[in-house]
Amino acid sequence: MAFYKLTYNEKYRFATLHNYGCTFKCPICSYKLYSGAEGIPGKVFPAPARFLSVDEMKAALESVDIDKVNFMGGEPSIAKELPEMLEFVKNKLSVRTFLGHTNGSGIPIKNLDGANVGLKAWDEKVHLEYTGRNKKGIFENFARALESGMELKANVVYIPGLVDLDQVEAIAEWISKLGRNIPFHIMGYIPVPGQPYDRPTEKQMKMAESICRKHLENVGSSHLCSEDAKRLSKKDDRFQVKIIAGEL
Repeated sequence: MAFYKLTYNEKYRFATLHNYGCTFKCPICSYKLYSGAEGIPGKVFPAPARFLSVDEMKAALESVDIDKVNFMGGEPSIAKELPEMLEFVKNKLSVRTFLGHTNGSGIPIKNLDGANVGLKAWDEKVHLEYTGRNKKGIFENFARALESGMELKANVVYIPGLVDLDQVEAIAEWISKLGRNIPFHIMGYIPVPGQPYDRPTEKQMKMAESICRKHLENVGSSHLCSEDAKRLSKKDDRFQVKIIAGEL
């Protein structure tokens, strides 16, 4: 796929390139909540009217003062322009490069400084049911990326009845063997219409954090409802951005 939008946060001096498309087919994907695709099987995000050219992206990035460029999705590692844009940002603009979120299917990547990796499930059967992809390569990629020197963060969506506490803890324990200081974030599942899973309770979220802190030093969590998720810019000024290229 390709990038269709470029946004800029002046206060925090970062830009974000948004990719369309993903390698996973998650029925509980939170993008459904933002895109109006709730309850539509296989539908996550409407295709953009057009994609940005490399020249458009480079010109827009050169027009703003930035310290960092995030690449997001869907799954940003599948964008065919990503290697060229990473090389441009890292070596021409001399700023940090980061996958703002990724499922880990495409890391490590040359000229990429870091990534926030969503590890979906520990149980192989659950991972396949959840994503349509096997777990083994994803976890191996995480370990290889860390060995390559990339700055990694990890996260998991806690989904009672699918990705339960035992799986959340198993992921945290596995990460701890690579490094106890790797940041780990637990996101409470935001129910997607048409799916059978409930949002975790506050008590469940606290339990998840407590369990993971047995293994990792840097554990955090978020517990948004669907309405909060749709208006993140009202709660966090990092989401207060303007579009500098692409769809308005």
